[in-house]
Amino acid sequence: MSIYEFIRNKTQLSVVSLASLLVSAGCATGKTADSDTEIPTVSWQIMPVDSINGRCIQRFTVNHADSVEKLLFTQLPRPFKIVSEGDSIGEVNAGYYFLKSPKFGSGEKDIIIEVECEWPLRSISEGPESFHALTPGGRIIPVAVHNTQNMSLAAMNDEKWTKWVIPADSIYRLNQKLATGKTPGPFDIAPSFKKVEFKKGKFKAGSPIETTIIKHENPEYYRITLTPDKAIIEGASQNAVNMGRRMLERRLLSKKIEFLQCAVIEDWPDYPYRGLMIDIARNFQTPEEMRKIADLMADYRFNRLHFHITDDEAWRLEIPGLPELTEVGARRGYTTDSHDHLPEIFAGTGNPDNNLPTANGYFTRRQFIDFIRYCDSIGIAVIPEVESPGHARAAIKSMEARYRNTGDASYRMVEDGDTSKYSSAQFYHDNLMNPALPGTYRFISKVVDEIAAMYAEAGVELPGIHLGGDEVPEGAWDGSTSANELSERLGLKGRHALQGEYVRNISRIMRDRNIPLYGWQDICTDYDDAFHAEVAPTVGGIDCWVSPHDLADNVAVKGVKAGYPVIISNVDYFYMDMLYAPHPEEKGLYWGGFTDELRTLSGYPDEICPRDGTEKGKVIGVSGKLFAETIRNPQDMQRLLFPKSIGLAERGWNNSPTYSTEDFNILIGSKELPRLNEMDVEWHLRQPGIVIENGKILMNSPYPDAEIHYTLDGTRPALIGSSVYSGPIPIPSGCFTVQAILVKDGKTSVPTLLKVKD
Repeated sequence: MSIYEFIRNKTQLSVVSLASLLVSAGCATGKTADSDTEIPTVSWQIMPVDSINGRCIQRFTVNHADSVEKLLFTQLPRPFKIVSEGDSIGEVNAGYYFLKSPKFGSGEKDIIIEVECEWPLRSISEGPESFHALTPGGRIIPVAVHNTQNMSLAAMNDEKWTKWVIPADSIYRLNQKLATGKTPGPFDIAPSFKKVEFKKGKFKAGSPIETTIIKHENPEYYRITLTPDKAIIEGASQNAVNMGRRMLERRLLSKKIEFLQCAVIEDWPDYPYRGLMIDIARNFQTPEEMRKIADLMADYRFNRLHFHITDDEAWRLEIPGLPELTEVGARRGYTTDSHDHLPEIFAGTGNPDNNLPTANGYFTRRQFIDFIRYCDSIGIAVIPEVESPGHARAAIKSMEARYRNTGDASYRMVEDGDTSKYSSAQFYHDNLMNPALPGTYRFISKVVDEIAAMYAEAGVELPGIHLGGDEVPEGAWDGSTSANELSERLGLKGRHALQGEYVRNISRIMRDRNIPLYGWQDICTDYDDAFHAEVAPTVGGIDCWVSPHDLADNVAVKGVKAGYPVIISNVDYFYMDMLYAPHPEEKGLYWGGFTDELRTLSGYPDEICPRDGTEKGKVIGVSGKLFAETIRNPQDMQRLLFPKSIGLAERGWNNSPTYSTEDFNILIGSKELPRLNEMDVEWHLRQPGIVIENGKILMNSPYPDAEIHYTLDGTRPALIGSSVYSGPIPIPSGCFTVQAILVKDGKTSVPTLLKVKD
């Protein structure tokens, strides 16, 4: 049972007073760098939802606005409408907004601008951030952020709120179940070993290790034999031997373990593809941070890094001969034309040359070569993703800059005079490569060849290139003369057929280079047998992220029947960027549900993609997807990955049931989280439960070694200064709310709140 099960049928959240939970990090007021002008300040809050037809009202209070023409900020895209008379709100680009007021420059204090937000704000990740301002002279200046409300979860007393957040008593009942798991033994790890046979004697840490390669039908099979004198590691390949050694030295042994029971461990994976996708396009991660993630992946026996390095919002890899891809595509700031850099979005200051860790940056060619070589040395194959033909705004704008600056039109992917009207899933209207233009294929060929050259120089086999292929919106290419002429010449009907022609052409490019093609499910969905016969043999894997239980509509089932190697990547099991649980202080998204380590543990590929033996293709594995819209630092990335990716690792290695949810939870709490702590990795901690029984307040934890800190006066509990729960508490007079946090290994959970009835 996971958190997901508790919220499946709950109604939507009513958002009252989320301000302090969502507001951006503040900074002190002062003077601008090049003048005596006061830095503008902004305070932000959410007004009660019932103030206007149940919709969310955002209030911005601006001061020191004499030098401000526009107040700029970023926010996850959503429809906005101005409420305050005379003011205006506009979109610089998707997710990048400006506010204008005739009171700017007037010297007036406390300029209040109110904006109606059509969708409610439920999470800390959804508030406005990255405030900066445009002066009448066209300069970008900083803005200090202040909070007008100091609201905690205890302040959210609207009854509608409790219909979205998991009730405290439900968490209590879940914790009761989870805390009953068995104490793990020294050979209990995740993913779990296939076989462990105990022998007499003790193996001492530091004893000699012998390795040898043996024959076995599974190339990742390994066997560890622990004797009183030595360890013998046998594997079906060098990678398997290395994996066995890693399991012994990094997982079974530690500074605290001097001896292990002698045993024979036999182990092998059920699937050859066990992957994580990490998005560094939306918000950048450095090579050093990605090496740390690669090491953690190897520790949990993942073997594929699906590296999402390009998207609408950025291009993160240096490509020789096309410097514009990083000069323009890896920099974000204020712009209305995307000529020199891309528009600000997510984190940033409006300055394309700032050094914020997630806004701007890219892998140089040398850094990428070193990175893939390192990953290869620890058994991780890196599959870079070059998004196309959608999600391609960064590439398109970069090549348009090349055309303007050099006159080189050979890589142009858009057509002058194209009147197509469309809106992508992320609200872009200019992010599609045109499948009828030669520049599109010239560009893809150039990028593919340069990536292949990097792998060759690294001495690493290129496992394939992911070409995306997802989310091409309705209306795509309707107004393109070239696309219409191509459709007429080939007898193509509509957007889907044009996209299919693009996929055919890309598959030919990849086939000619003997490079496997990877893509999202869109590249093989709803095409005919002739299409599948040509494309399927070139494909290394299809990421299926939506697989309804109705077999007639199950894309994964259709994929394997059409002859494709399918990777189970379902959003409702394996999207790492989803919230762990519905709570205003949890970071992440929730459009696809809620994902914790117990939800990923329950994602059995055979249940998601049932088969009847008539398939031409097969399920080759699983892959978790970490999109980075809500990530602002390496710690955010790590917290979204751990521990939920450990459940994914278990399912990728073992397709049949292994741990119960209770045993897995105790394994996570007693072994995996402390280990991550020792490695300086951030991780997510579950919440405490609260219930009232027989007039007393009871609290519980899913882990036996965690503390519960609580308050009864409506204030937020803290690590220091709050009471520590030790047993049932009589309800004191005047107590209206109980709040509690879980504390374990120096980490704290989000607070759980229970309202005490009169």
